[in-house]
Amino acid sequence: MEMTAVIWLAGIAVFAILEALTYQIVSVWFALGAVGGLTAAILGAQFNVQITVFLIISVVCLICLRPLSRKLIKTKKEKTNVDSLIGKEVLITEDVNNLLGNGAGKINGLTWSVKSADNSQIAANETAVVEGIAGVKLVVKRKEVIDEKTNDNSTAADYSPVRGVGGGK
Repeated sequence: MEMTAVIWLAGIAVFAILEALTYQIVSVWFALGAVGGLTAAILGAQFNVQITVFLIISVVCLICLRPLSRKLIKTKKEKTNVDSLIGKEVLITEDVNNLLGNGAGKINGLTWSVKSADNSQIAANETAVVEGIAGVKLVVKRKEVIDEKTNDNSTAADYSPVRGVGGGK
């Protein structure tokens, strides 16, 4: 076997191994180009023709087939169970204060570290809504309460009992 054919076989093997190790769908196109170079070598073409065939096949495959292969092999972000918590209500079990780094809440029977989305303080026993997740902490926002009498949107902190008003006793 001619020496250039051995070089092309080695090239095919190296590019195939690189592709298997990286999964980037890049090296495979050069392996196909090396097959073209090997074919040219077997047909008796000079080495500069073999290199030209290798480059043309590699570049054409890279430009034309890589975008198609990336569409067919979709890599999407895998959702986790934690992502399902976004939008759910959490009962605050420890006062939330971002400056002090305090805050805990309970959701689905589990206690989580909690921080406020808008840096507001949220008192224990209030309800909040999970806005997102930052590391191992739930990012929450105080749940808005709708006063059925006035149809007014306000937060739970606005509803503190007021003594001495309206009773006259």
